[in-house]
Amino acid sequence: MELHALTLSELHEKLKKREVSSEEATRSVLKRIEALGPKIGAYLTVTADQALGVAKAVDADIAKGKEVRPLTGVPFALKDIFLTEGVKTTCASKILHNYIAPYDGTAVRKLKDQGIVLLGKLNMDEFAMGSSTESSHFQKTFNPWDLERTPGGSSGGSAAAIAADLAFGTLGTDTGGSIRQPAALTSTVGLKPTYGRVSRYGVIAFASSLDQVGPMAKDVRDCALILNAVAGYDPQDSTSVNQPVPDYTRSLTGDVKGMRLGIPKEYFGEGMDVEIEAAIREAIRVYERLGASCEEISLPHTDYAVPTYYILAPAEASSNLARYDGIRFGYRNTDAKDLRTLYIKSRTEGFGAEVKRRIMLGTYVLSAGYYDAYYLKAQKVRTLIRRDFEEAFQKYDAVLTPVTPTPAFKIGEKSDDPLKMYLSDIYTINVNLAGLPGMSLPCGFSKAGLPIGLQLIAKHFEEEKIFRAAYAYEQNTEWHKKKPKLM
Repeated sequence: MELHALTLSELHEKLKKREVSSEEATRSVLKRIEALGPKIGAYLTVTADQALGVAKAVDADIAKGKEVRPLTGVPFALKDIFLTEGVKTTCASKILHNYIAPYDGTAVRKLKDQGIVLLGKLNMDEFAMGSSTESSHFQKTFNPWDLERTPGGSSGGSAAAIAADLAFGTLGTDTGGSIRQPAALTSTVGLKPTYGRVSRYGVIAFASSLDQVGPMAKDVRDCALILNAVAGYDPQDSTSVNQPVPDYTRSLTGDVKGMRLGIPKEYFGEGMDVEIEAAIREAIRVYERLGASCEEISLPHTDYAVPTYYILAPAEASSNLARYDGIRFGYRNTDAKDLRTLYIKSRTEGFGAEVKRRIMLGTYVLSAGYYDAYYLKAQKVRTLIRRDFEEAFQKYDAVLTPVTPTPAFKIGEKSDDPLKMYLSDIYTINVNLAGLPGMSLPCGFSKAGLPIGLQLIAKHFEEEKIFRAAYAYEQNTEWHKKKPKLM
């Protein structure tokens, strides 16, 4: 097996035993990025020289007998929404096309403290607004399982990089499903932790009450190792929660006997592909064979999730994106004659169509006369959605649902119909509105060979239950071992 095909934990074991070097692993992945780069379009920036320099330094430290921590020497990549000192951070937008961050975000610093080798920055939907990675200003990203299809979004570059063995691990962000939906469409594992579990300091904001940083990896164990490294309180993030961080790998027991899983009936309605439903029903049978009890439950306010989200998220986005004005940093129109024209032209030329659509939606719902009718009402519905889950978790350890209503769709298929695109996140949005942890893991393939994902949702700060349930399922199935045929 070539080095790039190993999982993160397998590479860690080999580095620890000095069977391979970090430089060898890094060269293996860089060679693959060079070969597959144009075909997949996962990377916006590749920092090859910097990566090899860090890998050599790590190898020298290992030779001196320094501790090899779980991520030490591991070639890693980041969604281009994370500030990385000295490296371009564009958020896939023209307005930040030349922005070089002056410091590392907290999650990035924690990874660097562990000794990761940063390979570069990954493509995404512009400002994380999208479900297909088609709204990126720079390029499209293609699904490694079918190059005519989208890898999902907004962390599509991250998901494609993991699926194609172009990195051993990545960090994404999830505002309405942006980690879990692309993970499901590419047969990778992605976790959105509890809101406040991982610092958002140094992450470019989309919707501050919904955004959350999370790991994307080849399997459940790798996800746990990455979360171990980045989770925890950060005084620089006012929404960060000061709670102890467990070792998530201790939850990987393979045993789910006695676990109670709730299956919400509202998630199995109109619009769900029959192959998705069949795969999820089969996953439920696997859990029952393993000794978990699975019962139908009701989350009655599920149908209100999409309209609630598309009031609240754009409202926060319109506020957060006000700072991109053509003056402080980023793209600036050069022929404006006065300040007002400078603002208008810089923002009109700098933002893409989807970002402008959401800014206008958000500005509208926050405007005088509409605030109470839309924004305030949406906040009340958000509370009802959260209460649905709170009630379910009084009796159940976790909730099991599909991640997406269909397998990966073709590039361009939903570009002209924003509503159709927004419905791609119908099963993931609730989790963000309620601030809960949720994971997507592979649970099958369609007849056309397209990946299908299973979602596990738990109570606030109970990621351990998700890891326990996910690992047991993964160990008793083979889906995560399948690879796309790319070369």
